[in-house]
Order: sequence, then structure tokens, then C-alpha cells
Amino acid sequence: MTEKIGRFVYKSIAFIIISTTISTMNQDWPYLNKYRQENAELPIAESGENRIVFMGDSITEFWSTVQPDFFLEKPYINRGISGQTTPQMLVRFRADVIDLKPSLVVILAGGNDIAGNTGPSTLQMIQNNIFSMVELAQAHQIKVILCSVLPANHFHWKPKEKPADNIVALNEILSQYAEVNNIQYLDYYPAMVNEHKGLKVDYTDDGVHPNKAGYQLMAPLLEKTIALALK
Repeated sequence: MTEKIGRFVYKSIAFIIISTTISTMNQDWPYLNKYRQENAELPIAESGENRIVFMGDSITEFWSTVQPDFFLEKPYINRGISGQTTPQMLVRFRADVIDLKPSLVVILAGGNDIAGNTGPSTLQMIQNNIFSMVELAQAHQIKVILCSVLPANHFHWKPKEKPADNIVALNEILSQYAEVNNIQYLDYYPAMVNEHKGLKVDYTDDGVHPNKAGYQLMAPLLEKTIALALK
């Protein structure tokens, strides 16, 4: 019973955050105001500091809440925004990544495009936006880690969508692009997928977002990839 209540609360919180984000689109569609003040107050990166920005959606944003220890005493800057799609991230990429002058950006995006959060999106549209973010980073001498989309076979806020096969196809596109362009690709998918192409129950409370165990699985994979990217 306690576990069921916990999952219900987690789903409710995620739904409220996603709904609130979507409801503000008419006023600030890319949500540039979310981190505007924090960006302005961020000190200049110290010499030799490998500042790392995390660009993504709720899976990135919630990491700071669910597993805050991962970010403590590290030059990690979380710029995830719940509910966001890749065109929104692309619009705010300069303000929330380039202007912060990081050594490295970690990009995890595409799931909400498949859900249709800002309208129908083809895989071509999604890859174009992600590739543009990568190319913007490279043009400013920022190294890139390109992450796979996490497995999901349903979206609780878009129950009619069947995302599993599109996620597999998008990850294949991202993997090939990373290989051809000599970019570090971080593939979370194999370690987290179940037999139904969804997230393993041990790693999620709602079938979409990692719980603490999920982030604890992801953390060492990411740290290893960061070390490779900065080497």
C-alpha cells in the first residue's frame, strides 16, 4: 500500500510540474525565464575548472531533487526543464549552455517530442534539433555527451501514445550520429529496459522518470563517460 501511494504521489507531482510548464508556453514558450536569474548570478568559471551543463527535460531536472548528492561539490549545472521538447531546448541553448562557458554539455532529449508535448514531431525533426544543439556546442569549443532516451512504453500524461519503438529508432539515429562525428554517446537504454521495452520497475515509480535507484544506476555510467569526454 505504501509503495502504491508513493507511486501515485510521484505521478501527481510530475503531472503538476509538466502541466505547469506547458501552461506557461504562451508567455515564454522556450521557458527562458526559468534559469535567467541563476545564470546571471553564476560566477565566471575558474581557470582549469571543467564546468559541465546538463541540458534536458524532466529526467534531467528531477535528478537534482531525487539524487542531490550527485551534484554536490562538483562543477555540474543542471538546466533541465520538465516537459520540454528539443525545439524549446534549441531556442534556450545559447542562454542556458553556451553563455555559461562550460567545458562539456550533456544532452538528454527527445522523449517529450515523441509524446507530442509541443505538437506532432517526426524523428527527422527531433534529430535535426538535437544535431543543431551539438553543432552549436562544437562551434563554441564545448565538448558533448549525447545520451540515449530512456526506455518507456507509455506516457501517463499521453496515454494514447505508444513510444517504445520510436525511442528505439531515435536512439539508433543518435548512436550512429555520435559514432560518425566522434562524439561520446552514453547509452542508458540496455541497463534500464525491461522485456516490454519499458523502464524496469526497480528504476522508476511511474514508468517514465527514474527513481533514486534509477539515478544511482545512471550516475556511474555518466561519470565514466564524462571522464572519457574530458580526457
